[in-house]
Amino acid sequence: MIKSKISIGKIVIYLILILWAITTIFPFIWVIVNSFKPSAEVLTSSFSLPKEFTWDNYTNAFSKLKIANAYKNSLLISGTVTVGVISVSTMMAFALTRYEFRGKKIIESMLVASLMFPVFSTIIPVFRLMSITDLLNSNWAVILPQIAGNLSFATIVLIGFLKSIPIEMEEAAYMEGANVFQVFLKIIIPLSKASISTVAIFSFLWSYNDLFVQKIMIKDNTKYPIASLLEEISSKYGTDYGLMASSVTLIVVPVLFVYIFLQKNIMKGLTAGAIKG
Repeated sequence: MIKSKISIGKIVIYLILILWAITTIFPFIWVIVNSFKPSAEVLTSSFSLPKEFTWDNYTNAFSKLKIANAYKNSLLISGTVTVGVISVSTMMAFALTRYEFRGKKIIESMLVASLMFPVFSTIIPVFRLMSITDLLNSNWAVILPQIAGNLSFATIVLIGFLKSIPIEMEEAAYMEGANVFQVFLKIIIPLSKASISTVAIFSFLWSYNDLFVQKIMIKDNTKYPIASLLEEISSKYGTDYGLMASSVTLIVVPVLFVYIFLQKNIMKGLTAGAIKG
């Protein structure tokens, strides 16, 4: 029987990871527990279990804050952004990996370089463009900049995967009489499901959490997505801690569940093109 040796270094690493997990998970548990307490109880005993569970904070969140409407706006914006990013980035990645044309290297370099520019550096010209086209205070004022902002990352991820797909499969399809659209839809898209899923998840979550663009482009609080609504709640109801805790729970926890259940798809998509078969 072979006894496995546990080194001191490995013990230290595990202790650090356990400590990091506790400090990361505890705030979420604390917020969820306090969301079931009256505000007065949150002030006096925020680190204990509720003396009496109450749903009043959640009832007030839906009645006072119109969270359901904010969810609808967020799903509409983030869903449209996800579909737009997937549609454009897959076609861009296909063209950049399967065709040779003048300026191809320049486009690839620009894609990588664009990742270094934060959204803050381009928000003024984007805001002016949305103003000129009369799109401010509409969902499109958020959707279009977010699609543009996510395209570079999405295209680079898909390029890495498409390079690992043997081109012989497509050549065989062309010899059988298939055209470029049939090859793209019936070969490239099905084989790229893992990477497309990763792009879709990241695009949706980034759009959902993008408070900066939302606050700049939308001023009408009836059109606020969920992230913008949370910022408004903190300014209007900052002293109602029970309501704040329930609002944070309603807004943040669904995203955590999405990531927890889809994290395997994310890792699979990011590493799918790392090793060529």
